Amino acid sequence: MSSDSKPIHLYTLATPNGVAVSAYLEELKKKYPGFDYDFTKIDISKNTQKEDWFIKLNPNGRIPVIVDKSRGDFAVFETSAILLYLAQHYDKEYAFWFNPEKDANNYSEMLQWLFFAHGGLGPMQGQNHHFNKYAPEKIPYAQKRYLDETKRLYGVLDIRLNGREYLAGDGKGKYSLADLKAFPWVKAHQHAGIETLDEFPNVKAWLERCVAREASVTGADVGGFGK
Repeated sequence: MSSDSKPIHLYTLATPNGVAVSAYLEELKKKYPGFDYDFTKIDISKNTQKEDWFIKLNPNGRIPVIVDKSRGDFAVFETSAILLYLAQHYDKEYAFWFNPEKDANNYSEMLQWLFFAHGGLGPMQGQNHHFNKYAPEKIPYAQKRYLDETKRLYGVLDIRLNGREYLAGDGKGKYSLADLKAFPWVKAHQHAGIETLDEFPNVKAWLERCVAREASVTGADVGGFGK
C-alpha cells in the first residue's frame, strides 16, 4: 500500500498517551488488512508541538494528533477522542469497542473506564512523573500526594479487574478502548515510583495480557524515544 493510500497520519511520541493510539492503530491494521497509517515523530524536547503548523492541528500543543486524509485532512486531538474517532470510522465490526445501540451497557462501561483513565489515571500519574522526576525543585508534599494518588487509582483498577481479564464487557470482559487507554500508563509504573505491581495482583495480570499483544509491542515502537 502506498503512503498516499493510508488514510491516517499520526503525530506522536512514545509516551503513554502516544502508545495508546499507536497500539490501537496497530490493532486495526491486524484486524482489517486494508487499513494502514503513517506517523511522524514529534520531538517535544525541541518544542516541535508548539510550532505554528502543529498548533493549527491541536491548539493545546500536545501529542498525539491524527489527521484523517480520507475526510478532508480532518484533525483529531486528545487521546480518548482519537480512540473513539478511529473506532467510529475504522472499527466497523466493533472488535475493540461496543455497539452504542445494541450493546449499550457494555458501551457505557467502556466509556466509564476510558474516562477514568483519561481524567484520573493519566493526569495524576503525569503529575507524579513531573514532581518525582522532572521538577527543578523537590516538593515532598507534591511528591507524596501524586505517588499516593497513583497507587489509589491502581487500587481502583485492581478492584475492577478482580475475576476479570479486561476493564469492560460481559463476563471476563473484552480488550477494548478502555484497556488501550489505561495500560500504557500502568506499564510506566516504575517511572512513577512503583517498583512492582505485587500489591495489585489483578492489575499485574491484566498488564501482562495487554503488553503481550503483538500490536502493543509494535505500537510502543512507534515514535520511540530512540528512533
